[in-house]
Amino acid sequence: MRRALSAATALLSLATTGQTALAADDAPEAPYVDDRSSADAVVRSLYSAINRHEFARAWGYFGDTKPAKDFDSFVKGYDGTDKVEVQTGAVSDEGAAGSIFYNVPVAIRATDKTGDEKVFAGCYTLRQVNAQIQAAPPFDPIHIEKGALKPSTADFEEAVPPSCGDGPPPPKKDTALEQAKKALLATYGDQCDKHLLTNEPEVFSIKYKDKDAAPGDPDKETRLFHFSCAAAAYNESSIYYMTDEVDGVRQLQLAEPETDIRYENNDSDGKLLSVTVIGFHTTGWATNSDYDPDAHTITTFNKWRGVGDASDSGTYLFRNGDFSLVQFDVDASYDGEENPQTVVDYNTAP
Repeated sequence: MRRALSAATALLSLATTGQTALAADDAPEAPYVDDRSSADAVVRSLYSAINRHEFARAWGYFGDTKPAKDFDSFVKGYDGTDKVEVQTGAVSDEGAAGSIFYNVPVAIRATDKTGDEKVFAGCYTLRQVNAQIQAAPPFDPIHIEKGALKPSTADFEEAVPPSCGDGPPPPKKDTALEQAKKALLATYGDQCDKHLLTNEPEVFSIKYKDKDAAPGDPDKETRLFHFSCAAAAYNESSIYYMTDEVDGVRQLQLAEPETDIRYENNDSDGKLLSVTVIGFHTTGWATNSDYDPDAHTITTFNKWRGVGDASDSGTYLFRNGDFSLVQFDVDASYDGEENPQTVVDYNTAP
């Protein structure tokens, strides 16, 4: 079996053919990409640096284990190389001792100054150390641990290995779920509990018939992502995202009534006189919530104090591709008992 080559060593073989190194001022301007948000992005950033002859930046994407014995050898490995194109495949990962290791299938097409092309394929292994256990600087971002590429006879477009190692290809990436995670972090990353942000959400698939569906039309599907966000003494807050083929990923907004609550002597410890709905608003927060896949309902229960004798609760029914408020109850009595009254009842609405 032909010995696997590192990325730098693979391209060094181009230089041994006697090609002249491409001068930095002759190189076409390649896009600047410096992205450490994912393992495959780091690999693409590496080749962005190489194409721009920013070899110090390229060297910096590797961890303690470098791709050559020293920096000068690393740079020399790209003598004679005009450009390098890269493709990445489905990324797999596994956790170990506070780190996540990623395996990235890679194919590169190296073009020398005369236009001769060579294709190499293999895998990169990258490591991400849990940021929460890095207590002192410098911060160690996701980095390349090693790369093993060898010449390939396949066309560049078909050269990416289906997987790394001997196992089956990793499952197809759940794009909608990843988009929902990114949206959660972007919107609520500074409001959610850090340990809850690392948890995977509950994922539900809701199949239904559109109200305008003709006989024989296939079911539609909406997926629901339930993220736990923050936990206090007696209330836990959640965020929901939904996705379908029409609207894509979006945050679920829940309708809630605005109420005018009157007490005797204007004192909440006094006798409750009335609870009147005076308007509505929407919120992205769901308190002590749960989704029932059989009833297709989301329920909320917001305790106003720990004993739970004062609260509000909502029921939201999925129909026609979205969740609608069908019932809202308010217990405003602060009397030591749970005795809610229904202030909104749309259970019979179409």
